[in-house]
Amino acid sequence: MEGKKFSIKKTAFYLLAAGLLFLALIPILWSVLLSFKTNSEIVNAPLSLPDSLSFDNYQRALDTINFPRMYANTLILVVVSVFFSICLTFMSSFAIARLTYKSDRVADILYLYLLIGVAIPVYVLLFPIYRIDSLMGILGTRLGLILPYIAVNISFNTLIFVGFLREFPSELEEAAIIDGCGLIQLCTRVVIPVMKPTFVTIVIFNAVYVFNEYPFASTFIQDTSMNTISLMTSMFKGQYSMDYSGIIAASLLIMVPELIFYVLMQRDIISGMTDGAVKG
Repeated sequence: MEGKKFSIKKTAFYLLAAGLLFLALIPILWSVLLSFKTNSEIVNAPLSLPDSLSFDNYQRALDTINFPRMYANTLILVVVSVFFSICLTFMSSFAIARLTYKSDRVADILYLYLLIGVAIPVYVLLFPIYRIDSLMGILGTRLGLILPYIAVNISFNTLIFVGFLREFPSELEEAAIIDGCGLIQLCTRVVIPVMKPTFVTIVIFNAVYVFNEYPFASTFIQDTSMNTISLMTSMFKGQYSMDYSGIIAASLLIMVPELIFYVLMQRDIISGMTDGAVKG
């Protein structure tokens, strides 16, 4: 009887998991279906099967969008902003978790101050950042985008870093200090190697955020030669019309590399989140 009950529970679990997986795949499967339709079919019969499996939409997307240039523009923003964001937040997080202050509340106040950004919607920041970029003379430049990306990622990175560092075994640091390690050597030779899964997780989430970010890019980019992948939809939008089939086909072409990236890095994502955010 116990084996039968266990079998029923196991079967129910797998059925539930399969159902949730199917629900998660519905938007992707529907997008694939729509990518083979014409604009009139999408508007008039969005749930029906396409009349023919034509790759004209994908060919039009490749002809309309300069993918190499947009990927290059996006990768520049991703690499530079993620690098500086991680460097700055690791140093600030290490100071919060490890340095000794005159008052025990100083570290907590700094930590909460850096986490406030999680509660601020990005759209609230558009006008202030626009004014700041304009006053600094960097509006419409890559620097005008990189600085906001760095600032926006600070809260999330601090949450993960501080959560891990507070659970980091102090015995390893004490042993390294006894062996003569300075602060820089302590971080680079002891702390960072142990935190590799956490760093990988933060790099992934920061890179995906910058890769897909739209509000800042659409507001601050004024030269079409600097367009990022997230702005590709503007290529299919006319003054009085919208090429829905082209947008969907182009979106799927962009989605495929991200899905492959997530599949390959899923272990590091899960490991970093459980070691950092959950413990923090």
